[in-house]
Amino acid sequence: MTEKTIARHSYQLSQLRVLESEAVHIIREVAAEMERPCLLFSGGKDSAVMLHVAAKAFAPAPIPFPVMHVDTGHNFPEVLDFRDAEVARWGVQLIVASVPEAIEAGKVREEPNGSRNRIQTPVLLEACEKHRFTALFGGARRDEERARAKERIFSFRDEFGQWDPKNQRPELWNLYNGRIHTGESIRVFPLSNWTELDIWHYIAAENVALPPIYYAHEREVFLRDGMLMADNEFCRPRSGEEIFTATVRYRTVGDATLTAAVRSDARDVEAIIAEVGATRQTERGATRGDDRATEAAMEDRKKEGYF
Repeated sequence: MTEKTIARHSYQLSQLRVLESEAVHIIREVAAEMERPCLLFSGGKDSAVMLHVAAKAFAPAPIPFPVMHVDTGHNFPEVLDFRDAEVARWGVQLIVASVPEAIEAGKVREEPNGSRNRIQTPVLLEACEKHRFTALFGGARRDEERARAKERIFSFRDEFGQWDPKNQRPELWNLYNGRIHTGESIRVFPLSNWTELDIWHYIAAENVALPPIYYAHEREVFLRDGMLMADNEFCRPRSGEEIFTATVRYRTVGDATLTAAVRSDARDVEAIIAEVGATRQTERGATRGDDRATEAAMEDRKKEGYF
């Protein structure tokens, strides 16, 4: 999107700047209040926006905290390449909490179906304890999923990393309470009030870099439970599932065994904005197998300590 085009959308631009200012305020507040903050960075579009906003919050100084990726070992290679390039570009420390290493050490065990979804949580909690992080920034938004809609911007976690949705702290106006006891921590979501469309408008306005899989491309896929799964070394078709080539893109990225593509011809940001504005399906509802396990799958994982 050109600057001239952006200028014509004065309402959207104003809304974006309000959202950006709120996120900058939250990030600075946490950096000032908390002893050891860290930013969760998966290489997805929301965490890419988070990293971009964090850089603006402290510019021209460097980002004053590390980033951490919980690596399931089932990542899209394009996303890992992007993660490493962004970390180098911003000059921030990358901490990798490795699920494969935890499996090899016997600390966690894969489910019989090979899913590493639930075992991300103990790996995340162990990394938090090891590095003594008192606050974790995440790119979650309220419009993604009902459990995320419940959660406050400062989400208090007990000494076991667990979340109690019935015991959340009040947040009046923009007043946040970051007081914690030894062993406790908070998760912080500066993008809570953004929507998927806000994220894409911001990516266009700020020219935020993303992994190429967010844009339409040809890929070998197969249908599973109504979702287009990519054929790769981590996710192979079962009996009766046929591989075919389709033009697709990803609305969200995550574990390659659980994240599906959507049919799309949107090869640039403007086309994606038009596509997202017209769709009636949420990004997670359309593309995430891990949210289909039960109605409360995400909330259950959050109670256990998932981000």
